[in-house]
Amino acid sequence: MVIDGIYYALGLTAGGALTAYLTNPWLAAPFAILAAFCLWFFRDPERTIPGGPVAVSPADGKVVAVKNEGAQTRVSIFLNVFDVHVNRSPIAGKITEVTYKTGKFLVASKPEATTDNEQNFITVEGADGTRIVFSQIAGLIARRIICYKKAGDAVAAGDRVGYIKFGSRVDVFLGPEWSVAVKEGQRVAAGSDLIARRKS
Repeated sequence: MVIDGIYYALGLTAGGALTAYLTNPWLAAPFAILAAFCLWFFRDPERTIPGGPVAVSPADGKVVAVKNEGAQTRVSIFLNVFDVHVNRSPIAGKITEVTYKTGKFLVASKPEATTDNEQNFITVEGADGTRIVFSQIAGLIARRIICYKKAGDAVAAGDRVGYIKFGSRVDVFLGPEWSVAVKEGQRVAAGSDLIARRKS
């Protein structure tokens, strides 16, 4: 459970209790429903991380784009409000760069969200020479990007690196050393589903 979920739930529960005390107890029902939703939304389930020369998905959601962009391939994963929003590192290695970029709050499923939306880029370099860049992208409703990590931190594949609040997107940029293992329309789970394999 992400701690923010507890804070939101406690605040809503307090608001519901005050509403019930001052007015009608039935008017507190929406507060209770929203509190339960926040606890559920900020869930953080354990995942079984596959081994081997693979890159795991950094996010739960639907693959909305697999695009060749010059020497790299971009895989875009859209998270709706029903998906787990905790983000994970695709590979083991060292975080060499974390770069925050201000921007718009377009619907995250739109193609232009890749370039126009507010986002946080994380670069991970593996000990075997692999490198992956992925970005946490804010959406229409999601206006808060949280990143736990900083440049210089070591991560294992599937390690939690942060989360995005209330609907968002994660783009993964794969270099030529990777063979993409997902296709558009496919659903993936962070940490447990692979999105690419290292070419031999």
